[in-house]
Amino acid sequence: MAHDQSYKDRKFEVVGNRFKRPDGVEKVTGKARYGADTFAPGQLVGRILRSPHAHAKIKKINTAKAEKLPGVKAIITSKDLPDLTNGDIGLQNILENCMARGRALYDGHAVAAVAAVDEQTARKALKLIEVEYKVLPHVTDVDEAMKPDAPLLHDWIFTSGVDPKPTKPSNIAGRTEMGNGDVEAGFKDADVIVEKSFKTGQTHQGYIEPHACLASVNPDGSAELWVTTQGHFSFRNTCAALLGLDFAALKTTSSEIGGGFGGKTHVWGEPVALALSRKANRPVKLVMNRDEVFRATGPTSSTSIDVKIGAKKNGTITAASAELRYQGGAFPGPWAMLGCMTGFACYDIKNMKAVGWDVVVNRPKSTAYRAPSAPMAAFAIESTMDMVAKEIGMDSVDFRLKNVAREGTRAPYGPIYGPIGIEPTLEAVRDHPHMKAKLKKNQARGVACGFWFNIGGQTCTDLNIGTDGTVNLTVGTVDVGGARASLAMIAAEELGVPYDRVRVNIGDSASLGHNDTTEGSRGTFSSGMATIFAARDAIDVMKERAAKMWDIPVEDIVWENGVARATGKKHGNLPTLSLKEIAAKSHNTGGPIAGHNEITADGAGNGFASHICDVEVDPETGAARVVRYTVVQDAGKAIHLDYVEGQFQGAAAQGIGWALNEEYIYGEDGRLQNAGFLDYRIPVCSDLPFIDTKILEIPNPNHPYGIRGVGETSIVPPLAAVSNAIANAVGVRMTQVPMSPQRVLAALDDLDNAS
Repeated sequence: MAHDQSYKDRKFEVVGNRFKRPDGVEKVTGKARYGADTFAPGQLVGRILRSPHAHAKIKKINTAKAEKLPGVKAIITSKDLPDLTNGDIGLQNILENCMARGRALYDGHAVAAVAAVDEQTARKALKLIEVEYKVLPHVTDVDEAMKPDAPLLHDWIFTSGVDPKPTKPSNIAGRTEMGNGDVEAGFKDADVIVEKSFKTGQTHQGYIEPHACLASVNPDGSAELWVTTQGHFSFRNTCAALLGLDFAALKTTSSEIGGGFGGKTHVWGEPVALALSRKANRPVKLVMNRDEVFRATGPTSSTSIDVKIGAKKNGTITAASAELRYQGGAFPGPWAMLGCMTGFACYDIKNMKAVGWDVVVNRPKSTAYRAPSAPMAAFAIESTMDMVAKEIGMDSVDFRLKNVAREGTRAPYGPIYGPIGIEPTLEAVRDHPHMKAKLKKNQARGVACGFWFNIGGQTCTDLNIGTDGTVNLTVGTVDVGGARASLAMIAAEELGVPYDRVRVNIGDSASLGHNDTTEGSRGTFSSGMATIFAARDAIDVMKERAAKMWDIPVEDIVWENGVARATGKKHGNLPTLSLKEIAAKSHNTGGPIAGHNEITADGAGNGFASHICDVEVDPETGAARVVRYTVVQDAGKAIHLDYVEGQFQGAAAQGIGWALNEEYIYGEDGRLQNAGFLDYRIPVCSDLPFIDTKILEIPNPNHPYGIRGVGETSIVPPLAAVSNAIANAVGVRMTQVPMSPQRVLAALDDLDNAS
């Protein structure tokens, strides 16, 4: 897509400021409506019965006793969700994940569901459902699952990407390989080679609002779904396909979202709620509790990664390789492929190879978490980068700058980079006051880099101008991180009106054409682009209306700073017409004034960040504490400065939690042992320092304002930045996250014993 690149010589008036957030008052006063905040007349309470086993054959389900309980209006099992997927393996996996079909594949897998008049009755009904299980062998570790004698999850998985194609099924869903050059020759040229293996724990996105929806299926086959989601159009499409509904028959409305971070991009209980409503002929509200969120919705992959990097004594990397093993939970996913694509993306390495293995295990289906797969790969590779720098006696930042990717570098996944910001972020880190600050006893500093692709995708936007000159902008991308404020600013900038004259609404699935899910940092990038074009469409209409009002050719009118101005000597005495003046007369000049745009927003700009982390490690307990942290990231063009900084800080905070505290812990029985925020500990304010930020702006030439997505990149470096700081503090390299006190202490004990 060609753009005018007007950002190059444009002086922005609205964009780049810090306006009040439009949803702030409603959220702090409790008026905002989240997933569980909608009610329908006669609604029922939905609850799901979940497997207590990691892997088990479901021999029999007896619902007779539960059906006789007064107040129970519907009970469903997989028989009530027949397979209507027409052989679509992706949809089949979603269907089986929503409701077990013959086997429970993980602790927490749904096996039945009830709809009752109240919560108490629904819970009683669940206890009355009798399920006869035959417990099967299970496997929850990615390395163990790859062994030939591992318990088999699916008999239909034959490893893709290998030649010859296997004749026996396994837990290895696929192999990915990418790279360039001659890796073996590159290692032969190296003066120093470092090899290391790493493991990362499985983590949850940690959103505060649980999954919740209100489903209502009518006798005529039409249906409505109110839901907390990052993408109500994709939810509509998936749920309609699973229930055999036409897309147009299912109206889906997104609520306010109490956090998602990728975890609300897939359906979990929504098809179940719709099936219950269809059977009961009543609306059904389904709200997960925290235990269900942890046990039955999508966390990240846990991983096992081997890295090998070779370099000359002058710091030039001659070769690099990585083997990355990612588990996708009970169903295949693209996670190792994404690790291969992102791991070495910050560097220009002539000889590079990455091999990824996607593996299924008896855990809940993995899903996206803010730059999915990239933090794990960066943990392994950025840690090894520091080790190589130390071996050759080079400063870690200088070593990265020596090998940094630039415009014209070929990315590991194929394309040639355009203008990118990784080198400027590293230079900003090198020159930052943080790097010169003195450290105290038991403190040390680490740095690390990170990359994320960012995406665009299908987008549809409406812009309507009222006769009082106010603007209603309707978009289909769910606001998960401040998009309404940013899009209002973009519309105001383009139209030349004040920010407070624009209101942004998230349209339901019946109000707009399809919009892709808000993921991949696409919200402001794609809807921003569509908003600009919709505003320009409206401006063209207003110029036509001004031409009618003045009775002059439209070619003699320009739009500047929110007004129509006549050009040329013969029109020089005409006063300007403001947007408000044109809108006030619109009923006499052709009717409502609106702009519309639908695009596939391509050309998303790559995101790069470099982070600085200071830690303090207690040698007596092994406890590591982050005492100072700085994020430097390229935003392309920062629209709303507060929100951009908030994205940087929030991503870094989540990465720090991943590095130090967070991990799914499974027992020998394959059951999750810490399914709650008491035992699965995300960082709280007292765990974190103030996270400093520095916004760089290297414009994305494929966007009219130069925008790059900013929401994901900064979760990538923290695992490695914390690890590098701990290594510098205590002299021992941590190869497993989270780097909990007991692991750090054990590593220190091993170091003492070895010395």
